[in-house]
Amino acid sequence: MSRQPRQLQPGFSYHVTSRCNNREFRLTRLECREVFLYAIKKAQAKYQFKLYGLCIMSNHVHYLLEPQQPEDLPKIMHWLNWYTAMCFNRMLNRTGHFWEKRYHSTGFANTDSQRALNTLRYIHANPKAAGMQQGFFYDFSNYGIHDRLGNDGITQWHPAFLALGKTLDACAAAYRKF
Repeated sequence: MSRQPRQLQPGFSYHVTSRCNNREFRLTRLECREVFLYAIKKAQAKYQFKLYGLCIMSNHVHYLLEPQQPEDLPKIMHWLNWYTAMCFNRMLNRTGHFWEKRYHSTGFANTDSQRALNTLRYIHANPKAAGMQQGFFYDFSNYGIHDRLGNDGITQWHPAFLALGKTLDACAAAYRKF
């Protein structure tokens, strides 16, 4: 049975997950996570996509992103997975597939605020749900830019977050309660 083609549409955000091959914990080293952040910056310069949510776990990565053109999503993910696999295989002195299967993605209209907020909450709560953290703050998640209104240089606020209040402080307060 062949794979179903991805349903890519303009004006959509995509929750994307990439998992390490064999579900191995290959992203535990600080250096790997820093290389990942560097790779994302390079990919953004190349493909001009918006990254709203990010969480780098020890064996998988979550993104909430909006490609400039819908057909850019496979190009973005191909490049990111290729580049990081090359780097990680060298760093970890290994060969072979680094990422498992294809990346998983689900899309939704940017106007679906509830879905966007639920997806952001899921991404940001992932380290807590996995027992890696007590709270939501995690070094390799962009929760901090939503709670503390910081700037990590690679992610930005989703329009659904910005619609939570009249000021950024009100948006952050509403997101904390969400």
